[in-house]
Amino acid sequence: MESFERARLDSYFAKIAAHFAPAEQATSFLVTHLLPERPGFVRAVDSVSSLRAVLPKPKSISPEARREVERTFPVDALTRELFAGADTALEYFESRAAGEPVVLLDVGGYFAPTLDALHGRFSGRIAGVIEDTGNGHRRYEDLGKPPCPVVSVARSPLKDPEDFLVGQSVVFSVEAVMRGRGDILHGRPALVIGFGKLGSSIARLLHAKGVQVTVFDIDPVRRTQALSQGFAVARDRESALTGAGLVLCATGAVSLHGEDFPHLRNGAYVATVTSSEDELDLAGLPNVYTRTMAGDHITRYQTTGHYFYLANGGNAVNFLHGAGVGPFIFLVQAEILAGIRMLTRGDLDPGMYEVSAADRAAVAATWLSYFNR
Repeated sequence: MESFERARLDSYFAKIAAHFAPAEQATSFLVTHLLPERPGFVRAVDSVSSLRAVLPKPKSISPEARREVERTFPVDALTRELFAGADTALEYFESRAAGEPVVLLDVGGYFAPTLDALHGRFSGRIAGVIEDTGNGHRRYEDLGKPPCPVVSVARSPLKDPEDFLVGQSVVFSVEAVMRGRGDILHGRPALVIGFGKLGSSIARLLHAKGVQVTVFDIDPVRRTQALSQGFAVARDRESALTGAGLVLCATGAVSLHGEDFPHLRNGAYVATVTSSEDELDLAGLPNVYTRTMAGDHITRYQTTGHYFYLANGGNAVNFLHGAGVGPFIFLVQAEILAGIRMLTRGDLDPGMYEVSAADRAAVAATWLSYFNR
């Protein structure tokens, strides 16, 4: 970032932090995509809480951002395994924040598997969780009634601009990867699996580029929405895969199981908007397939009579080009700071919550004063 951009961002977060300053600070742990603009948000989190550790998502780390953050805060390695078992998760938090009130800032439901155990066994207090993604939102919903408050910003209207622009970045990166091999989008029917906020954005953007788009979603409501917007809707996954030259997976859950890959059309490209561990069951792929690098960030999977291409190893394709959504990302980050104040008040019962409309309006008004110039 340019120095004046950094100064504006720091001023914006200082204004937001002052507005949402909690009466008492809790300790926080931050899961985040450590992208180039992220150090400003990291500092903002520390201004409204005592940030004990940053846990960057492993496939989205800017080395420069990491070096900057490491100068001030511990940066710990993040894996699903770290928080998959109660004993391992408990040991980690006891080593970092024993006896303290803790707010967990999550991207993708990392803390969900052991949240019950942590809530019951941690020597401090789990004040609550803030979740940023639809995938993570579902993981906490699946707990039934979580043992502590969970504030979700995943479905906030302030996230709508981000979702639209992430869709744009996905389409840009897919096209760039294909062009790197001398291929283009046109002439390849596309299948979008998942018609949520991201999937619908991707489908519309592909359609605007003249690409024939089919949608598959297990939710009948979303299928009707796709039909109403003029998209063909597949009746089943197998037939949809057979005709698609480009498959974009945007469910946040497993879009393609091992037995689905052999149904792909020869030469089809597969790309995702999340991590491979969430979206693709590559471990279930028949072991007759060999893997070969077929270009920058493209892996060819091939067996006798069949082959397909996988972009960026199955991880979010837009992270190949920074996944930037401009200053709109700062709307959601500010809402997360508002969520920290909600949790540190200590007056919320266990359950799922959203930031209030009044707080969202305050965030939007502040953002407009800094970035709508």
